[in-house]
Amino acid sequence: MNQIIKIEYTKKFRKQYSKLNSKVRAQFKKRQKLWLSEPYNTQLHLHMLTGEYAGLYSINITGDIRALYEKIDDSYVIFGFIGTHSQLYD
Repeated sequence: MNQIIKIEYTKKFRKQYSKLNSKVRAQFKKRQKLWLSEPYNTQLHLHMLTGEYAGLYSINITGDIRALYEKIDDSYVIFGFIGTHSQLYD
């Protein structure tokens, strides 16, 4: 049985998401669905971040787009950022 996960989105995430083209937004929805059912699927390249984003996790949305989230507990996450690798890390 799959665990129910509460997902919230920060204002920053929503703003960044709204600027993405429709193909990337659709891909985010697909990857989020995959993440919910198979969090460690290799397509997601799920990993915990260090440095400026220490404590956040990153999932791969497209070749260059990443979505970053904070895991509050096993049933609650907050997506905080989405953008290209260079937008997020440079």
